[in-house]
Amino acid sequence: MYSSMALLAGLTALPTLTLASPTLHKRLANGLALTPPMGWNSYNHYNCAPNQSIIHSNAEALVSLGLADLGYTYVTTDCGWTLPHRTADNKLTWNETLFPAGFPALGQYIHDLGLGFGVYSDGGILMCMNTELGTNQTGSLGYETTDAETFASWGADLLKYDNCWSSQERSFPNVDYEPLTSPHQNYVNMRNALDATGTNLLFQICDWGVDFPSAWAPDLGNTWRVTNDIIPNWRTIFRIVNQVVPQTDYAAPGRWLDLDMMEIGNDIFTHAEEQTHFALWSILKSPLTIGCALNDSITSVFAESLAIMKNENIIGFNQDALGVSANLTRRYSDEGYDIWSGPLSGNRTVAALVNWNNFSIDATFDLPDAGLQSAGWVRDAWTNETRKNVMTSYKASVEAHGTLLLELDDTIPAGVYQLDGQSGDINLENVYALTTSDAYTVTIHFSSPVPSSCDLGIHNQHQRSSHQVQQGQSSITLPVSLIAGNSNTLSISNTNSISSITVTEPTGKFYPNTAFAISGSGNASHITCVPGLCSPLGTKIGDLSPNNSASLNIPASATTTGSRYVELTYINNDVAIGTSWGEGRNARNITISVNNQTTRLEVPLSGRSSELYSSMKGWGDSAVLGVLVDGWKQGDNEVVIGNIGGEKGVQPLGADFVGLKVF
Repeated sequence: MYSSMALLAGLTALPTLTLASPTLHKRLANGLALTPPMGWNSYNHYNCAPNQSIIHSNAEALVSLGLADLGYTYVTTDCGWTLPHRTADNKLTWNETLFPAGFPALGQYIHDLGLGFGVYSDGGILMCMNTELGTNQTGSLGYETTDAETFASWGADLLKYDNCWSSQERSFPNVDYEPLTSPHQNYVNMRNALDATGTNLLFQICDWGVDFPSAWAPDLGNTWRVTNDIIPNWRTIFRIVNQVVPQTDYAAPGRWLDLDMMEIGNDIFTHAEEQTHFALWSILKSPLTIGCALNDSITSVFAESLAIMKNENIIGFNQDALGVSANLTRRYSDEGYDIWSGPLSGNRTVAALVNWNNFSIDATFDLPDAGLQSAGWVRDAWTNETRKNVMTSYKASVEAHGTLLLELDDTIPAGVYQLDGQSGDINLENVYALTTSDAYTVTIHFSSPVPSSCDLGIHNQHQRSSHQVQQGQSSITLPVSLIAGNSNTLSISNTNSISSITVTEPTGKFYPNTAFAISGSGNASHITCVPGLCSPLGTKIGDLSPNNSASLNIPASATTTGSRYVELTYINNDVAIGTSWGEGRNARNITISVNNQTTRLEVPLSGRSSELYSSMKGWGDSAVLGVLVDGWKQGDNEVVIGNIGGEKGVQPLGADFVGLKVF
């Protein structure tokens, strides 16, 4: 929070978003936050108006409601606790009207409950407050050593450090989204001051994602905010996760991406929306900071919201010892849902199907979207319903804005089908294909080398063939045609015992943006990038408006027609910081039309460097996202990259186009 406006307002190529590996800085090795921190913060419900009674009653509620036992242990008093001036010896002090017993006593009260004491300050000359109400409060800029010693003397366990009034070069405006110098140094100063006290505090960096803190914050803090503030509106969830997409691999034990405090329980979201909010924060390994009133003189938390925050399955995903964030693996923009997945300890997998639609859907989660072909068991994290021996797909109804959240175990990688020694006539159903192609191969693995030469027959709905297996062979690889989806069948006639079958997809062919001809009345053009950027080509097509397009004829030799999987290499660094209070989405539209059939993607951010100071300001950082595209036919296909419908969106310009690979 920071402004008056805020206060008022496998064996097969996986379909996944692909980015360059981050240059990981040295992790802050203070032994804290080995799993994402959990707790409660006063801001989302009480804004900058906390008091002693509010903090006491909510801290007590963490214990009495059983939340502390589940890991919610930090209690942080956010803005509004101090005064507009320092004491005679230049120390911060508390507002005695609001906190009559004082902050050392507040910390002791929290500690006596078995909880951690969190304090709040700011790296500027003032703290983030609603200045129109005349409530300026002094910040820590220039007083880092004094304030760090003060917090340590009070017994603080956590410091949340904000970024208002910190841009000296611009005469200290309240909020500066584009400071002339990075806020990085202010955090270095406080980090050094905290270290000098000899007290080990959990340091939460809150610069709202300015200057891509994932590149420098892991050296300094245990958590860092990667986006602008959460707002009390459903659209904020899509905006926040779109900004997190290119950063998930920076998360690790001791270093976590902070998606901001939760709005669960504040009577803002529907039940399904609160579930989605909690699911995404959990699997993305964000700190789980409760932002509602758990209990005070007039309010107590809703039972339904409390049950969501106490769901031990989902807390377990967040607190998993492996410490690896989930990733966006598929986005179905036309259908209105995402697939997110990631690994858990014990060789388990968590997967989420997020329904962004304003209506419920009957969804099919294809396990290969999470890199899996089958699972010995799948558990619904909300209902605890367990299904055994799930092959290829999982079907369920998902509410409007809801999330199907699954835990999968005893899994087999995508493309692998276990047969465990079957022989004779084998019918393999629900064979998954990422794309429609006759360039697939099937490798049949025998349980042991075949004792003598023999015939093997294989057929599906498209082809039938016979092959000879030579004596001593342990496997045989054969071509096969498959149609995109999970409706394929393979039939094999064979006298030998088969242990498994591996289906390998075609390698695909890449088509660079330089091969596409631009047409239309807009300003789209081919752009040569700074050396080393716009990977893998060093060029891109930028400024795609609804009045522009870029086209290329692409031949297809397959005997099967229909849908092809396409990997789109794009660039989007339209960071929604100033626009986050309104309709900013951290996403841009791009369309792929094949023979006049159009498929749309709303791509998330791809930027992995500073939007202010890096070369091309993040507009040279490319990413890859896959999509199934309809309309293909045998022979030449007119492929058009455009921004159809872009004029209806928040940002009329589309994502920049680097190239695409057709499978």
